[in-house]
Amino acid sequence: MRLKDKKVGMVLTGSHCTLDQVLVKIEKMVADGAKVYSVLSETVQENDTRFGKALGWEKKLIEITGNKPITSIVGAEPIGPNNSFDVLVVAPCTGNTLAKLANGITDSTALMAIKAHLRNLKPVVIAISTNDGLGINAKNIGLLINMKNIYLVPFGQDNYVTKANSLVAVVERIIPTIEMALEGKQLQPVLIEYPSPISN
Repeated sequence: MRLKDKKVGMVLTGSHCTLDQVLVKIEKMVADGAKVYSVLSETVQENDTRFGKALGWEKKLIEITGNKPITSIVGAEPIGPNNSFDVLVVAPCTGNTLAKLANGITDSTALMAIKAHLRNLKPVVIAISTNDGLGINAKNIGLLINMKNIYLVPFGQDNYVTKANSLVAVVERIIPTIEMALEGKQLQPVLIEYPSPISN
């Protein structure tokens, strides 16, 4: 119940295989009394994949939250001046969004939402989901870990055998990370060990 009456912004970006898991956590937050508002990246808005249709994600979010998602840069900009949220959560956060955020690029709905929220010096929680987390995006993770008001959902290598550079946040730790971030603290440990994909 620690999120009761908190205004939570949920930014969903294009790691489509993770979206269903994130929606379960949104349902949990709503059940606990949080007021949840979603922001959809262009990739989530526009692409049908084997994990679900674009319009289906928007419909599900409206059903869960009772609110229509923010779907444009123009729509996301007022998040800052309106002081819309207590916390903003980027889950899942793709490597593309991660890299642009770390380098100050604001060219999408998701990134505008993050930039607008950060202007109010309030917490942004990031649940990474990227195949190059231990590749070219490793430096960007390092930059964000050291950035004020940024908190990371604990993450690890989800499949080091076939995707050696892949890093994914533990979805089960999204809500505890949010709760800690609202207190100005990072949930620990940040680096976790996933179950080995190798049969023993």
